[in-house]
Amino acid sequence: MKVFNLIILIMATNLGYADVKPVADEAVPKAATAFTKQANETLKSYLPFADKTDFTNAQKGFIASIDEGLIRGDAGQVAYDMKQFDFLDEAAPDTANPSLWRQGQLNKIHGLFKVREDIYQIRSFDLSNMTLIKGKTGWIVIDPLLTPQTAKAGMKLVDKHLGKFPVSAIIITHSHIDHFGGIRGVVDAADVSSGKIPIYAPYGYYENAISENIMAGNAMSRRASYMFGNLLPKNNTGAIGAGLGQTTSTGLPGILQATDSIDSLSGETRMVDGLEVEFIYTPESEAPAEMMFYFKDLKAFCQAENLNHTFHNLYTLRGAKVRNGQKWSQYIDKAIQKWGHEVEYSFGTHHWPTWGNSPIIDFWQKQRDLYRFVHDQTIRLANNGLTPREIAEQLKLPEALDKQFYNRGYYGSLSHNIKAQYQLYYGWFDGNPANLNPLPPSAVGQKYVALAGGADQLLSHAQQSYDKGEYRWVAELLNHLVFADPSNQTARLMLADTYEQLGYVAESGPWRNFYLTGAKELRHGVKALPSPKTITPDMVQGLSTELFFNYLAMKFTGTDPVASQLNYNFNINLPDVNETIALVINNGVVHPRFGAKLSKDVTATITVNRQDLNQMTLGQVKFAELMASEKIQIDGNADAFKLFFSKLDNFEFWFNIVEP
Repeated sequence: MKVFNLIILIMATNLGYADVKPVADEAVPKAATAFTKQANETLKSYLPFADKTDFTNAQKGFIASIDEGLIRGDAGQVAYDMKQFDFLDEAAPDTANPSLWRQGQLNKIHGLFKVREDIYQIRSFDLSNMTLIKGKTGWIVIDPLLTPQTAKAGMKLVDKHLGKFPVSAIIITHSHIDHFGGIRGVVDAADVSSGKIPIYAPYGYYENAISENIMAGNAMSRRASYMFGNLLPKNNTGAIGAGLGQTTSTGLPGILQATDSIDSLSGETRMVDGLEVEFIYTPESEAPAEMMFYFKDLKAFCQAENLNHTFHNLYTLRGAKVRNGQKWSQYIDKAIQKWGHEVEYSFGTHHWPTWGNSPIIDFWQKQRDLYRFVHDQTIRLANNGLTPREIAEQLKLPEALDKQFYNRGYYGSLSHNIKAQYQLYYGWFDGNPANLNPLPPSAVGQKYVALAGGADQLLSHAQQSYDKGEYRWVAELLNHLVFADPSNQTARLMLADTYEQLGYVAESGPWRNFYLTGAKELRHGVKALPSPKTITPDMVQGLSTELFFNYLAMKFTGTDPVASQLNYNFNINLPDVNETIALVINNGVVHPRFGAKLSKDVTATITVNRQDLNQMTLGQVKFAELMASEKIQIDGNADAFKLFFSKLDNFEFWFNIVEP
């Protein structure tokens, strides 16, 4: 079972993708071509690279870091390697976009930093930041990283240099796992359940953290292996970071429920360990459940992930629900109205802080305008009849926004965020009848090859275009040939070379990683590593029974000839949680009815503890073993239930992406 949004990126690294070494005789990254070099040189002359303000701010307040540069787990395994990106200390090579390279240099600066008196941050111990605020009795911890190992390492560094104080409260900014997964490395669950340590979070945090995109998790996870460059080496021709941060730690994330939820769009105040904190709820922005907040006495604002030193994703390439740029912009404007007259410190859950009222307001306003401009201009142009691809090709940011490094597309991109806002309103169809029912990739590929006069003719044309630096066109041509004939090695290798050049000029970390991972799999094929375990005990425990059985219904192979003919009615009792579910199976569909019990035409009644279902979900026990141990009791047609269960799909993780 796959869980949600950012969990896919974390679990991809738990596989150890980052440690995969390429086969020597196949690992032949090409040099940058003259066209690639020129594109990167042009960007150097456009952006203000001489401005070193970000480097000053990213290093400001440095106290200490881990000398070894490694964070290890309990068994000595490497949980996070800070030194794997040391190659970024050099000047940008021809094989990397200089703006993305600069972002990687900034993101890799790691350690414990002082923001101001009583505010400290752990940065680049993981993809995200952990912030510590000195309260009346101890530390208020904001976003305890991704895994317990990195959170513990951060707290150990804090204890060493700032003194050992208890954790008095936890604040979780939003429902993405890199912001709460390390919570068990910071607090004991018993201290939370007893009320000793409160957890503040936005309304819907726990439910969204458990449920978001659970249905799409397998494909999301596979695509995440592309997006975050998990299969790539860390070097000049490989992964150089994700823009939002460098990479993720490995370990077993946890989750604890909030004890206090924030749900006011206009704002609400809490006293958190003696400090007055003003919160605003910001749903449907960077996350379905998110909040920003202001420490009034400290004149310090926590941006959450709604303000960043990058243009964030309005659509994430791994796949997720589209985000609303209009609402995102309005939340930032609300912060300007509420606290803009007095704020002096603005810190986020990624990247480095901003100091001083005037620089902060300039930053806030230009990020606000970035999201609103892309939203409004995309919809305006759509209303003038332009399609998403046409809008993405022609819409440019005003220079006042475009030349700000914090508005550059290191994580999101202007191109795919424009398409996201189009999708938000109009869906996938652009209105052109030719795009209403196009041929699938392999079929259309065969037609293109035939139209070109055969594979050799298409390859010849592709080579001519490659030699002119027309890489986007070459990619389109060769993609058709690879899907028509994936055994054509010449096409595969030329397409890999093409993706590589596109990756070298990409300013977005995920774009670079997608291109270079595609090149790697074209050259190597798909390497079927162990599939990731994308669900943790905390997550399984948190799954509602409704979510669990809806997921089960989705996995039913209703297209199977036998499955489509099944006509069953099951009653399921879960005695340990005192719940009942009816499953109505007909026409290839499973309908769960929660809290219901069928009285007519009952095929079988199944009694099983929810805890045993949890263990089965975690892979700790198999269905047959539960049957053999009689932990599943079936009254009625047991063979029918076994047949139903056998028709639940098991997803293959290593499906093809760049070939059929």
